[in-house]
Amino acid sequence: MKKLMLFIKREIVLSIAIVLAVVSAIWVHPDAQYPGYIDYRTLAVLFCLMTVVAGFRKLGFFDLLAEKLLARTKTVTGVAFVLVFLCFFLSMVITNDVALITFVPFTITIMHKMEEKLRRKWMLRVIVIQTLAANLGSMFTPIGNPQNLYLFGMSDDTAVAFLRLMFPYTLVSGILLAGWIILCVAGSGKNYEKTEIKITEKTDRKRHFNMGKYAACATLLFISLLAVGRILPYEIPLGCVLIYTLLCERSLLKEVDYSLLGTFAALFIFIGNLGRMQGVHDLLQQMVNGREVLTAIVASQFMSNVPAAILLSGFTDQIKALIIGTDLGGLGTLIASMASLISFKYAAGEKEIKTGRYIVVFTIANIVFLLVLLGLYSAISQTA
Repeated sequence: MKKLMLFIKREIVLSIAIVLAVVSAIWVHPDAQYPGYIDYRTLAVLFCLMTVVAGFRKLGFFDLLAEKLLARTKTVTGVAFVLVFLCFFLSMVITNDVALITFVPFTITIMHKMEEKLRRKWMLRVIVIQTLAANLGSMFTPIGNPQNLYLFGMSDDTAVAFLRLMFPYTLVSGILLAGWIILCVAGSGKNYEKTEIKITEKTDRKRHFNMGKYAACATLLFISLLAVGRILPYEIPLGCVLIYTLLCERSLLKEVDYSLLGTFAALFIFIGNLGRMQGVHDLLQQMVNGREVLTAIVASQFMSNVPAAILLSGFTDQIKALIIGTDLGGLGTLIASMASLISFKYAAGEKEIKTGRYIVVFTIANIVFLLVLLGLYSAISQTA
């Protein structure tokens, strides 16, 4: 029982998804239609991308990139720009949660090389802005976050059409981030002569250049992206990734977020069962239709945007509206995007950061960005 409670506390979203699937099975008993609920393509491609990105992380690629860029700047503003826009741009490829797992600890390390006064003043602000950057940058591409991958798979649009849809929001987000950095960080007016980043013996071993592994990861990423774009069937990258990991890099399999995959599977079952409850299905469909964006934003605040995307996709065919709504819905509460909890976990472990103040600053920043982007959506809708 103690282990069960620890699991539920650690994997609260997965636990809720499992409970919903089990409860729905009381009304719709398991039968031959259950396997058809699962979107195997989304699960397979997501598994491939998580594994490949884990490979690049193990090679130290992202840390090396960050250090190379930081070597070119010596001011607080410059350091903040590098750390924030690394999250913004790389989240488009490696997802928002991986960007934060990679760069928030790196940011904390960099901040500890600053003098204490600067560290106490800017650590919280930079981590908050990084979290925003990861959630905002990831909305630009079909592979930037899990709900985009899922919803893109449901749509008939091309990757170019997806990029065109989200480009205005991404562009304005980038401008807002730059302005926020200038307002929050540049106000110090004080140069920070950056201490050279120390590379530990362990990091040296990670960064030992291995052309074969880099080539393998790049090839697997390319094949996975072809599957995202529907040029290759998903079985091909899945087979290639499994063969490579089992033969050469089994440790990468430990880095995959299986709880996320399990959450998807459980929610697929829940939504599939709801779809077979005609009265419930019709009621939810009436509630969602014509209000997809706002419904997705509101739902995301309480259940996070990934479950919201899966839930609402069962009751509307307006996939573009759901993409916009769930991406913007990642802003707001701390759980609106589960990736935000990653930053919070790291920040809460730092004595320079008070958790109460972090939540206040985080919420204010999120609300400001959300209101601006909602205004942009309204303007685009009126001109369309």
